[in-house]
Amino acid sequence: MELKKSYQRILLKLSGEMLGGTVKLGIDKTAVELMAREIRQIHDQGIEIAVVIGGGNFFRGSLASDFGLERSAADHMGMLATCINALALQATLEKQHNLDTRVMTAIHMPELAEPYIKRKASKHLSLGRVVIFAAGTGNPLFTTDTAAALRAREMNCDIILKATKVDGIYDSDPLKNPTAVKFSKLDYLEVISKKLQVMDATAITMCMESSMPILVFKLAEQGAVLAALKDKHAGTIVGQDIR
Repeated sequence: MELKKSYQRILLKLSGEMLGGTVKLGIDKTAVELMAREIRQIHDQGIEIAVVIGGGNFFRGSLASDFGLERSAADHMGMLATCINALALQATLEKQHNLDTRVMTAIHMPELAEPYIKRKASKHLSLGRVVIFAAGTGNPLFTTDTAAALRAREMNCDIILKATKVDGIYDSDPLKNPTAVKFSKLDYLEVISKKLQVMDATAITMCMESSMPILVFKLAEQGAVLAALKDKHAGTIVGQDIR
């Protein structure tokens, strides 16, 4: 499989921490506006865009033990956090960029967003609407990375773009280790066997089963997403027989 040079439909995975920006806890207006501009720019290229958003800027299920909670309860709190982020991104896309946007949640909350229905979500995308998937998979013990892999497969996306704070996948944390080595491309099994913390094993396995490529890149300035789509060397590509 070769990395495609053009795409019809993509899935953009955004972490909650990235929406937190410099404030780290809560929503950073500048960070949300940057992401909205990136989505607008990609939309202007005629590409259909699905977004899966995390909630780590508010709460993570992995914090369960710190609060004395059962993991399932903590995960549901994290799912609600993703909904806050999704609504913030939707408001920015619609108010500042006049983009027709839908938030679809895996947990029913009809007063705020549409429930996730596969056929309806695909229809929204085909009509040029940006679809933001919130509440993960709707199940505890699954990450939003797994939700991204699942939704990308269900929506028949061409690629998953995972935005991070570093320009790809390294053998160790480049923010802590200045000698960390960057990978330009990796096979799915290499990611799992090397225990590279880019996505959890469930998400990687799901992508491997459907031959869904993953491009990990740095989102820090305007034009980063489009640059990553045009040049896979802007980050690290994960897939099978990638050239």
